[in-house]
Amino acid sequence: MVRTAAALLMNLLAAPVTSETIEVGNRGAVDLGTFECRDVTRSSVLQRVCYDADRRYLIVAVKGVYDQYCDLPETTFDSLLTAPSMGQFFNRNISGASGGPYDCRRHSRP
Repeated sequence: MVRTAAALLMNLLAAPVTSETIEVGNRGAVDLGTFECRDVTRSSVLQRVCYDADRRYLIVAVKGVYDQYCDLPETTFDSLLTAPSMGQFFNRNISGASGGPYDCRRHSRP
């Protein structure tokens, strides 16, 4: 049993580290290697948020579909995470309609 556990541990340690790639609407494949991602359990709107602070780039899963937001300040991301209602904060301050303040079509893409 000890040999089996040791072999399993060695296999896990030898496994290559790979980052996750997701499909983002109107963008295609995005490697999440530089993103901080969090699964969201306290919102009926958002399931997951991923943020790249260096590029100020947010990816959000809503109803299982990923979308992107550009030039989003880290303070706005922090406010999203601590908002009493993440869904309301997201809808009022981030997503907006097409052409909203963080619409990637208005900004250069990372």
